[in-house]
Amino acid sequence: MIFDSHAHYDMEAYDDDRDAVLSAMPQEGVCAVLNCACDLASCEKTLALAARYPHVYAACGVHPHSAKETAPETLLPFLAQCMQDDNCVAVGEVGLDYHYDHSPREVQKEIFEAQLRFAVERDFPVVVHDREAHEDVMALLRKYRPRGVLHCFSGSVETMRETVALGMYIGLGGAVTFKNAQKPAAVAAQMPLERLLLETDAPYMTPMPHRQKRNHSAYIAIVAQKIAELRGGSAEEILAAARENACELFGVSVNQ
Repeated sequence: MIFDSHAHYDMEAYDDDRDAVLSAMPQEGVCAVLNCACDLASCEKTLALAARYPHVYAACGVHPHSAKETAPETLLPFLAQCMQDDNCVAVGEVGLDYHYDHSPREVQKEIFEAQLRFAVERDFPVVVHDREAHEDVMALLRKYRPRGVLHCFSGSVETMRETVALGMYIGLGGAVTFKNAQKPAAVAAQMPLERLLLETDAPYMTPMPHRQKRNHSAYIAIVAQKIAELRGGSAEEILAAARENACELFGVSVNQ
């Protein structure tokens, strides 16, 4: 029943056993994974994974960390080519990151805005990264009104409500299980279920009690159980809703 709406199985953390990990997923309750690229090279790796594994889909885009390495005149034709692949269902991972600032902020905004325009013009959903950049991210989402998801959501309940009002989805993962994660817990408890996506951000953001381990899509069951406890429902209900939401947003159908 698990649809992992955000993972990075192309990363080197899986180099030693990638095929074993991905091949076993259908038997472990994982019906679909959206693998999100971070730069041009990982776009190609992500498309290759989606071509090999029927349950893997691709999101292609440039992460803010890599924005300084990419020019819009090169990026947009490349993305247009990626979107010709039927397995490519979203533009991502794109956005702003003011925590690390690996790329200058003006460059981040230029590349993010170019990819938002691209996605809206072609009616592709976007997978948005926002770390300590809420004001600028929300300003651009208000401007372009894309379809998509604010992944690894770290904002307040008020920001969640504005995001949902813009027609976007909220991506929640391992952070809701962390002991001091008050904002994600409050958002999980109060957000509309029809706007929830579940994710790993694998290999990162592993939920408790596996915090020090490499993340895995099957661990989403732990996240669903925690959200169910916060909302007073069942984990099965949470998993089903998130799966249906992901299928609707990304335009895919999955085997359950």
